[in-house]
Amino acid sequence: MKMKIKIENETYEVEIDDLESRPILATVNGETFEVFPEETQVVKSFVSTPAPVKSAAPTPVRATPKPAAPAVSAGSKSVVAPIPGVIDSIKVREGVEVKNGQELLILEAMKMKNAIRATRDGKIERIYVSVGDQVPHNHVLLDFAD
Repeated sequence: MKMKIKIENETYEVEIDDLESRPILATVNGETFEVFPEETQVVKSFVSTPAPVKSAAPTPVRATPKPAAPAVSAGSKSVVAPIPGVIDSIKVREGVEVKNGQELLILEAMKMKNAIRATRDGKIERIYVSVGDQVPHNHVLLDFAD
């Protein structure tokens, strides 16, 4: 959906993608932002006259460029995000040998911490994420060497 929004005598051209997805992608004057709206719970009032409700505006977060991660292909050496979420912690470093099933990092999604584990033995070649990064589904998190 495209619209023009006026804020304090300045007009912005805004294009918003799917409102049901998280994060919502909003392009403002050609620059794309990831927006994470706060979900609020509706509370019914027992007062006979409704009080005005002030809604919190979504907080825009500037999309930060990540290191270029290669595309994932069949037989890939990459470990990808199985679900969208936020990187809570990273348990390994580049150059470290890991075993199949070893915990590599923690991905938080919907207030649940999910352990991302090694799918094979090997050496970690490159880590593409940092703690606090918001990652979409299938985003490359790290690569194995060889």
